[in-house]
Amino acid sequence: MDEGGTQRRRFGLLGRGRGKGDGMRSGAESEAGSRAESGSGTGNGQEDGLGLGMPPGGIVGSRKRAAGPAGSGGRTRDDGAGRRPDAGSRSDEWPEAASGAGGRSGDGPPSGRRPGAGTRPDGRPDSGSRPEGRDGGLDEGKATSRKRRRTPRSDWQFPVLTEMGMPPERQRLLVIIATVVGVIAAGVGFVSVVRSLGTYQPERRATAAVLTPDAVLPAVFHGWESPKLFDPVAERAKDAKPLTEKEVFSQKELTVSKKLKLKLAAKKLDGDCTQALQGEDLLQLAEDAGCTQTARGLYLSSDGRYVGQYTLINLEDAKSAAELVEQLKVLYRGGWVQPLSSGKAVFPPGGYSEAGGYALGHYVGLVWLGRVDGAEPTAKDDFVSLTLALRGAEKAVYRRVVSITGPSS
Repeated sequence: MDEGGTQRRRFGLLGRGRGKGDGMRSGAESEAGSRAESGSGTGNGQEDGLGLGMPPGGIVGSRKRAAGPAGSGGRTRDDGAGRRPDAGSRSDEWPEAASGAGGRSGDGPPSGRRPGAGTRPDGRPDSGSRPEGRDGGLDEGKATSRKRRRTPRSDWQFPVLTEMGMPPERQRLLVIIATVVGVIAAGVGFVSVVRSLGTYQPERRATAAVLTPDAVLPAVFHGWESPKLFDPVAERAKDAKPLTEKEVFSQKELTVSKKLKLKLAAKKLDGDCTQALQGEDLLQLAEDAGCTQTARGLYLSSDGRYVGQYTLINLEDAKSAAELVEQLKVLYRGGWVQPLSSGKAVFPPGGYSEAGGYALGHYVGLVWLGRVDGAEPTAKDDFVSLTLALRGAEKAVYRRVVSITGPSS
């Protein structure tokens, strides 16, 4: 191998050009000129630098001269005498560099990529290469460092509290405590305002009877549904004629047995249930049931031993009557019929008595019995027979059924 080839190969391994296009070709031309100048000028084969036929000034001087003619088109890297030039500047890769002819625009390396950029002499990628954009320059978007994201401001930060040095966590706790205290204070204030307005008590019915501590109530109550016999009078619309006192209490005496009779001591017909009933719940129930009349009759036994009262209530329909009887199974403890007053017959306060309710179409019949002395009944006291005798006042309802259905029913 000739001496010129050896020198070119050595120089190619030590130097790498950083320029593109014409710059690389200018560097090659400068190299060829320096070799010719070295060979002809000395004559004795002495070479400057490392003794490899390099131009005076060494590798660095050669690279600087190579960059001069190329102008801005060729980029070189002056790393000092100890670093090798880019391997991409080898003169044997571009023929025009060895011949010294000027390079054409299409004779250089492929466009869009700089010779030697991103690669090493052994073909491996150069980790020190910098990214390029479409125009061959540096990608500013990747070259610049990303902006540091700010930590989002907490929703619980208040300028005044933050200036006082209170962290967001304590600010949040303070807001929660203040909210709870505010709600409690508002509630207390509202209650105080309501109480200051006073209490409202609805006006009682003028004739409503309110239970008193000495009110007389039955100790036992039983209720029965309406028999089918009273279906013709299931609605007051079909039986619109009002009850009369004479119609209900036409009999002055009711027979219990041959020896015992019940004599009528007092009677009263009211057009308002509030006059005959006591207890707010019972009064409201009777009003909802459409009560328009109450007929009461007070009886005293012929032997003066028993007292009884029969009450007939006129309601809107059979459904209302059945509901009233059913509700009385509970309501009788807090509401009942007002007893009629008589000098001879009276239910003693605190005494024992029994009662029963009977649905009769749109009517309700209430039977109430007790001993005059208030004692509980014994085996000699036949309350069943006394009850059947008191129900004699129901004959008025039977007569109404017959008047609607006829005698044949």
